[in-house]
Amino acid sequence: MMLCKHMIIKSTEFIKGAVYPDQYPEGDRPEIAFVGRSNVGKSSLINVLVQRKNLVRTSSTPGRTQCINFFEVNQQFMLVDLPGYGFARVPLDVKKQWVPMIEKYLTVRDNLLGVVLILDIRRLPCAEDVRLLNWLREFSIPPLLVITKCDKVSKNEKARQANLIARSMGVPKGELSFFSALSREGKDGIWSRIEALLAEIRVEELR
Repeated sequence: MMLCKHMIIKSTEFIKGAVYPDQYPEGDRPEIAFVGRSNVGKSSLINVLVQRKNLVRTSSTPGRTQCINFFEVNQQFMLVDLPGYGFARVPLDVKKQWVPMIEKYLTVRDNLLGVVLILDIRRLPCAEDVRLLNWLREFSIPPLLVITKCDKVSKNEKARQANLIARSMGVPKGELSFFSALSREGKDGIWSRIEALLAEIRVEELR
């Protein structure tokens, strides 16, 4: 897999949605998954990264993503959109499906290289956020922490919230990547971190 200094998106294709492992596409591509609380800006982040306005549907109704959606990029790797969690108005039976669905994907998907865990700059991490980060550590899956909606706060508030989020998640502040769908701030930095994970696959292939 040849990687350039800055990711050039040549093609992006929705492959399929899945709920159970036997519905996943064949695991012959490296995968980067995206997960976060409902209404955290996950769909907007993915759309900006792949330079498509509506590849992933954005909605004013949180909790809209109710399955795992697989998108192939440049015919080389997959971006995987996991269901949002933690929205109170979602029916209880749907909520009960989400946690096992996410955990099962994390535990069985051997070609998963890393997970982009998305947090809103205006909100303190919830118990689900912390638990998910602990899952990733338990499964030895590299986490990429992305803080969204940075255009909605002042510079001082951003700095204050970043410190609180880092402390709540138990990570150094330097591990946080900041992003705004409005200004596209942080897009290149996030791609650089994703490319670093993809590059590890290339190194393994050459051994």
